[in-house]
Amino acid sequence: MREEVKTVKEKIHPNFKEAKVTCACGNTFMTGSVKDEIRVDVCSKCHPFFTGAQRNAAARGQVEKFNKRFGKGK
Repeated sequence: MREEVKTVKEKIHPNFKEAKVTCACGNTFMTGSVKDEIRVDVCSKCHPFFTGAQRNAAARGQVEKFNKRFGKGK
């Protein structure tokens, strides 16, 4: 039984290289891309979900809801 080897077509794929990603907060890291440099607005260092700020805001909202509902803090 003969195995067919499928190869990638030549000269139609972009060059994949290492790219520098720069966030608005100043954080930089390297990743793979067809571009040399990428600029982003948020990254894992400043996004609320990854920093825990989102959980704190949600907890604050729940505390306020509890106080409003049961008349605490008046």
